[in-house]
This record gives sequence, C-alpha cells and structure tokens, in this order.
Amino acid sequence: MKPIAIFQHTEVGAPGSIPALLNELGLSTQLVPIVDGAAVPQDASQFAGLVLMGGYMSVHDDLPWIGEELLLIQQAVQQGIPVIGHCLGSQLLATALGAQVTRNAQPEMGWNRIAAASNRQAQEWFGPQAGQELLTFQWHGDTFGIPPGAERIASSVYCENQAFVADGLHLGIQSHLEMTPELVSLSVERNGHQLEKQQAAGNPACSPLADVLQDLPQRTDQMLATLKQLYQRWIRGLKH
Repeated sequence: MKPIAIFQHTEVGAPGSIPALLNELGLSTQLVPIVDGAAVPQDASQFAGLVLMGGYMSVHDDLPWIGEELLLIQQAVQQGIPVIGHCLGSQLLATALGAQVTRNAQPEMGWNRIAAASNRQAQEWFGPQAGQELLTFQWHGDTFGIPPGAERIASSVYCENQAFVADGLHLGIQSHLEMTPELVSLSVERNGHQLEKQQAAGNPACSPLADVLQDLPQRTDQMLATLKQLYQRWIRGLKH
C-alpha cells in the first residue's frame, strides 16, 4: 500500500504517537515537514491517506503552503483518499470542505474533556467510548464549523465542535490526542507563558499550569486508546 503522508507544520505540532500507531496497524508513513520548508506535494494519489497535524497559525494566515494544502485536501476528497486532521489540521480539513473557521469564545489549553456523541457515526468511530466523556489535550484559539453534509461526533463545554466526520472517510479532531509525555513537556516549555496568561485572565477553558505536567504517562495512554479506536476506523477507508 502507498504510504500515509503526515504533514508537520511546527516543532511542537509533531505527530507524537501517530507514526508508531500507524506502523502497529501495518501501515507505512511519510513525513512532510512543512516546518522545515518542505514543499506541499501536488498529487494526492501518491498517498493512501493524509494526516494533518496542528500549528500556531490560522487557516486565514497568508502563508503559501496553506492554500497549497487546501488544494491537496480537496484533491484527496475528490479521489476518495481519507484525510484526518488534528487541531489546525481539522480546521484545514473543515475549510477545504466548505466550512468556516472562526475564533473560539476563549482559547482551550491543557487538559480538558470532550463528550463523544452517541449518534450512529459516533458509535462507528468511537466504538465503546461513544456517549462518554474523554480526556484530551487542547491548545487552540480557533474553532471549525461543521462542513455541509458532515456530522459532529464530539463536543465540549467550551467548544461546541470538537470532532466531525465527512463522507464516512474524513475525520477532523480539534484536540491533541496524539500527545506523548515528551510532547506535552515540550509544549509547556515553548508555550507555557500562554497558559499562564490565560489563567491570570480567569479563562475557565485552561487547566492550571501546575497540573499540566502531572500524570503524563497515564493521561497520554488514555488518549492513545481513543486515538487507536479512531484510527482503526479511519484506515478502513484506505484504498488497497
């Protein structure tokens, strides 16, 4: 099978646990390091699927690669090539599918819980976790709308749209289920000042900085279980 392309946009927006998970599921991956100046591929058909990681930028920023990625996503969708987006990646996917990306009421940062829906799509993607509250790691200021014809499968108190499915193939996830203990630590090292600022402003959607680095192996293992459930469903749409 062709490789899964993983697009990395920033240092902190590394793919975390995803490459090892895909390898465990019998798939090969190819990193596209936009962060290092790599060009956006022009032909989606060279890949079995696209994985779009996060980043501090907005889909509305005037960066050449953003428009190029949007075109590649649209090409993949037209060809029935599954796309999965995490944080910024979910916003890129939503934009490519015709939805609006706007500022969220307040940034979400740190450990938050999302509510997996109990509708049919949520049951198909979340499996036994459908209808439950799930631990996630968040770090975003924008939020996506639900694309035409797509269905929301998760929400939260502070951000209504947390995950959507389009065409039974494409998945957008606002939160960072891919985090490893090392990646959480790096996020705090690079961007902890943002969390402190939000805490000082009384933002209820941000967890205390002192708590963010607690129990990382347990917390990231919980998220990995959710991530594996979602990816096991996502890879069913890959073309052999």
